[in-house]
Amino acid sequence: MPTILVVDDDPAIREMLKLALTTAGYQVQEAGNALDARETISNQAPDLILLDWMMPGQSGFDFARSLQRDPTHRRIPVIMLTARDQEEDKVSSLEAGADDYIAKPFSVSELLARIKAVLRRTTRHSDGEVLDAGGLRLDPSSHRISINGAPLELPPVEYQLLQFFMNNPERVYSRQQLIEQVWNTSYLEERTVDVHIRRLRIALEPSGHDQMIQTVRGSGYRFSTHD
Repeated sequence: MPTILVVDDDPAIREMLKLALTTAGYQVQEAGNALDARETISNQAPDLILLDWMMPGQSGFDFARSLQRDPTHRRIPVIMLTARDQEEDKVSSLEAGADDYIAKPFSVSELLARIKAVLRRTTRHSDGEVLDAGGLRLDPSSHRISINGAPLELPPVEYQLLQFFMNNPERVYSRQQLIEQVWNTSYLEERTVDVHIRRLRIALEPSGHDQMIQTVRGSGYRFSTHD
């Protein structure tokens, strides 16, 4: 069964989340701060992290950023739990490395739906032929990406985005279509797509392959090897 690490400094919230998650069939780990969470992850990496934004010591925001800089653990998906529900806060949490966010207070049914969507997306394995576009190579069976032979590590969402684009070149997809095809959910705001597109472009920029992720004004995005 998937293991979920709950990181929150409030014991009552941790207990509530543990009850809901275990009832739904998940195994649960707990941590009251970022330091304890780091130790837990080092001993046994979870399948997903539920992370509170506001915590004493290192905040959840900074902890998520540190995970993104860690090649060993950057692929662990993170759902940020936050009382900050302004659009700029949501965008900031995604740019910090979170795969999704849930504003407090939230319903248990919404939380479980979000968890299922993220796990389904990040644990989905696709067999098939190796994809190659101008030296950008993605092997679905080994889950590896390389550019001109050099390995490239991507977080789960950016990997899924790139795989989808490379499987469907030269077609324009709206933000809503990408949410349905890549995120497999209807909960996300369209601005979320822009954040992850920007992160994918940054990862591809050193080799110039970011130019393949093209914005089609008024329509959405397209993957193309042509200018």
